[in-house]
Amino acid sequence: MDPVAAITVLTTIYVSATFAGSITAILINTPGTAAAAATCLDGFPLAQRGEAGRALGIAVVASTIGGIFSVIVLAIGAPLLARVAYEFRPPEYFALTVFGLSMLASISEGGSVKNLMGGLFGVWLATIGADATTGVERFMFGNYELYQGLNFIPVLVGMFALSELLVQSTRLNQIMEQISMKAVKLPSMADYKKIWKTVLRSCGIGTFIGILPAEGATVASMIGYSEAKRWSKTPEEFGKGAVEGVAGAEAANNAATGGAMVPTMVLGIPGSGTTAVILVGLLVHGLRPGPHLFTEQIDKVYSIFGAMLVANIMFFALGLFAAKLFARVTLVPSGILWPIVFAFSVLGAYSLAQSMIDVYIALAFGVIGYLFRRFGFAIAPVAIGLILGEMVETNLQNSLKMFDGQWWQIPLQPLAAFFLILAVLGISQPYIFSALKRRKDKKQGS
Repeated sequence: MDPVAAITVLTTIYVSATFAGSITAILINTPGTAAAAATCLDGFPLAQRGEAGRALGIAVVASTIGGIFSVIVLAIGAPLLARVAYEFRPPEYFALTVFGLSMLASISEGGSVKNLMGGLFGVWLATIGADATTGVERFMFGNYELYQGLNFIPVLVGMFALSELLVQSTRLNQIMEQISMKAVKLPSMADYKKIWKTVLRSCGIGTFIGILPAEGATVASMIGYSEAKRWSKTPEEFGKGAVEGVAGAEAANNAATGGAMVPTMVLGIPGSGTTAVILVGLLVHGLRPGPHLFTEQIDKVYSIFGAMLVANIMFFALGLFAAKLFARVTLVPSGILWPIVFAFSVLGAYSLAQSMIDVYIALAFGVIGYLFRRFGFAIAPVAIGLILGEMVETNLQNSLKMFDGQWWQIPLQPLAAFFLILAVLGISQPYIFSALKRRKDKKQGS
């Protein structure tokens, strides 16, 4: 495909799927994506009260506003950040990628230690193959098909799609409670008055969280929901069917989509697990992320931005008129749906280089991804570690060449020191917050 068309497909799926996850979250209390988990908390109770159409209407409106807001921020902020990125040299990029890896510690799913372990595993995967500088073979075990390292696509197909297939196979006999719904209803004027402040707040929260490397829509939705409850005049309604809870979560997770594209396109550092896949798509089609992308191929960049804006507008219409139809996908038996997903996944892994080794890699990482989930590890840190691992190694090598092997010169560079300090804070952040919470609870107890 043409590069712009290909990336448009990926970004359109990204923004649309972030909203679509709310449909099953509200109707069957099962989030279609991890980002919609917070929507279940009040969306399903609303549906149980016979207000499924109202809940979905609020989700559609909040999602659309959050998505459009983040695309506008992306279109304005990304070029400005690209100008700043021109000042970056290998030491600054090395420190920035270390900061990106450190942010894995603050992702809620899995816990900080497990997320960092997953990220380090991904960095190790990035070292498989021959070293680009010395030609030394690493972890190839005599298999020269791995000389250029692991391809991103088979690894991500296995970790995300095939592992999900194995997870779903354990739920074949699970019976879900389905809520009937006549039609999606737009929010009333009373609803707008109740949620407009929450939506605006969550737009800002979601965009900011999305811009942070390695964060994403899941973290944004949880924070958006908790802040909606904190500022609400009726916090006791949350968990029982509060419209502010649905609006806060959905505006935040959709605002994070555009925000997450900022570091992805400007710095080549994924803002979330999904943008890690989009970053691979950019690389495969010869669009190297970075400040040069905004000077040499600015027309393609704004075409992608425009596609994301149109996608947000289109899913508003589709969400209003086709949500009931899309919800019927949940009625397709898993025994039919997931074999189809498996076939397309294997085909996608093979089509990259027409190599069976890629199929074997995808199958192997499907099992690895399943084991990660089985033992409470998140898989997004592995994907982000795999992508950032090459950047860490390359920029570290180039930095050492700049300073004749004097590694201590790296933290002496002001901008690099700034990002390294942020990395230390990022790793220690969960422990700092935990200590502060214990101290606060101790004071309240006394």
